[in-house]
Formats: sequence, C-alpha cells, structure tokens
Amino acid sequence: MAEPITLLIVDDHEVVRKGVRGYLDTLPDFNVVGEASSGEQAIDIVKNLIPDVILMDLILPGMDGVETTRVIKNISPRTQIVVLTSYHDDELIFPALKAGAISYILKDMKMEKLAEAVIKARQGEVTLHPKVAARVLKNIRHENQDEFEIYTELTERELDVLKLIANGYPNSQIADELVISENTVKGHVSNILSKLHLVDRTQAAVFAWQQGIVKRDSAR
Repeated sequence: MAEPITLLIVDDHEVVRKGVRGYLDTLPDFNVVGEASSGEQAIDIVKNLIPDVILMDLILPGMDGVETTRVIKNISPRTQIVVLTSYHDDELIFPALKAGAISYILKDMKMEKLAEAVIKARQGEVTLHPKVAARVLKNIRHENQDEFEIYTELTERELDVLKLIANGYPNSQIADELVISENTVKGHVSNILSKLHLVDRTQAAVFAWQQGIVKRDSAR
C-alpha cells in the first residue's frame, strides 16, 4: 500500500481548514500534517515538514497565496500546490499557475473531487476547474472565433491519446488502455503538442475539454 499523502492546508478561515481536514482525516490516503492561516506560517511549516501537497488559498493576510506559492516552490520543488479558492479571475489564475501551482480548483467543488485533485497532484497530474480551464484556453489560443478546428489534423490514435490525457491518464495507463508501448505514447503526445501548437499536457487537456473532444459525461 502506498504511503499516505502528506498534506498542508493553508487558509485564513478556520472553518474552511477544519472542514477540509475533517473530511480528509477520514480517508486512509491522506495524512494532514498541518494547517496555516497565513503565507508566512505556511512557509515555516514547509521548511520543517516538506509536505507532498498543499491546498493553498490565494487571499491571505500579509503575503498572498501567489507569492507564498512562489516561495514554497523555491524551498521545496517536489511539493505540489493545489490552489483552492473562491475566485476565478484572470489576475489570480495566471499568476498562481506561473508561480508553480499544479492545479486550480474552486471551493464549490465536492469533497470527493477535492480528494481526487490532491491525489492527482501528488502524481504530477493537473486539475483545473472548468471555468479556469476556459480562461486558460482563451489565453493560450488568443480566442479566434473563426479559427477552424485544428484538432481535425490529429490522427484517430492521437485523438484517443488526447482524450485519455484530458481524463488525467499518465503515459503508463494510456499505454495499457490502448495496448501500445509507453514510448509510442510519448511519440503521440509529442505529435499532439506539435500539431496543436501547445506547450504541455495541461494545455492539451484544457484544449480537449474546451473543444468538446471529451464530454463531461464520458469522464471517469
């Protein structure tokens, strides 16, 4: 059995911290090692405990969540940061992701989905709230309504791979699902990013959801 995910919860509202902790403490996959009500406090805890994942609010007293994320990623690059906030404005989304956050989710998310996002973060996989994903894609593609659907340039197998990327599958699982080698998967991923003019898997996943290549009722 894998070691529980060590988790730090950073939020200036005690009711949020206790609520999230109360749920995650009931699950065997998690070990909540601390809580912080400010960025400065979070940084001190990270220096001592090096948690696997941090749930990070962005609106904090003193040092905000974006700057706290940047500092923590410099201290502990292995620690994955999941933004958990009520805000999905461009002026928060892009600075947080650029600072090093792997995921950006909103506080209206169900607890089960929150747990899934933390597990995926520890595995290096991205979770974006649909509202956030839409804004990220708009920024990536500079929103041209007349642009033709460039994903039609993808082969059928590349579309299969793209759908699995969008559903959070790592390369090893994609290989198992499609009965191909992991090296072949890596080749398909490289071709997908090249054809769609995207930088990484996160952008590919956002593109797939926004374009309707993956439908919500088909997700895992």
